[in-house]
Amino acid sequence: MYNEIDSNKRKSILLITIFIVLVILLGWLFGQITNSGYAGLVIAIIISVIMALFSYYKGDKVALWTAGAQSIEKKDNAYVYRLVENLCLTAGLPLPRVYIIPDPAINAFATGRDPNHASIAITAGAIEKLENEELEGVIAHELSHVQNYDIRFMTIVIVLIGIIALLSDWLMRSFLFRRRRNDNNSGQLGIILLVAGIILAILAPLIGKLIQLAISRKREFLADASGALLTRYPEGLARALEKIEVYNKEPMQKANDATAHLYISSPFGENKQKFFHKLFSTHPPIEERINILRKMT
Repeated sequence: MYNEIDSNKRKSILLITIFIVLVILLGWLFGQITNSGYAGLVIAIIISVIMALFSYYKGDKVALWTAGAQSIEKKDNAYVYRLVENLCLTAGLPLPRVYIIPDPAINAFATGRDPNHASIAITAGAIEKLENEELEGVIAHELSHVQNYDIRFMTIVIVLIGIIALLSDWLMRSFLFRRRRNDNNSGQLGIILLVAGIILAILAPLIGKLIQLAISRKREFLADASGALLTRYPEGLARALEKIEVYNKEPMQKANDATAHLYISSPFGENKQKFFHKLFSTHPPIEERINILRKMT
């Protein structure tokens, strides 16, 4: 368990480092081609941070509303509430707000910027179809996202994605509207920078999206391992994932691309794990997650 946790943390940091290098390279190229220095990069950072702050402070409410989640108290569902309470006591976490999503699929997600502002939403299907240890494994997985500050971590990723998107767009516009100048940039170096800029402006958003999805998948593996450490029973989550694979054939009633990465499994139902699906998926293959869980000791 500890090896899996350490491995996924290292891989997440490596992917973030690649992300930052890509942003710096785009900013440098934009400055070289437009002779604006780092002004474009600074403006892109400011705009992206403002957009991300709204998501950071209000994104949880939007996600819960989008999912149709309904807040509950202990008297509404004592069984679920006690499971969450007991796991929070074990993890040393404040009790999050608990929600139920009226959907027959087996799924759940956690949201909130930190443990003191967290919410956990569980589908009615998960409560109905999962045994006690299985549901406990799912809840532990979601609480691990809170404990690992994954919402904060993914907010940083969203900022980086926003910067890349803005710089790429500005680069393309500068190529389309820049005036021809007879200066040093018209030489061989200028041509090389121009070609490199065009290639990077086209590919950077795609590369950024692939890195974002890879980070999302690594955080799922990390939450699996952390959740298994919390319950000390990896088999519970493994069995829950097996049931998810069996029952979740159809999309959830309110499946949404913007919130898909939050769920313990894709809300869009069954998908064949082809190469391109794996590449562009927010979640790792369930079979792989089950195999890793069952190797944990």
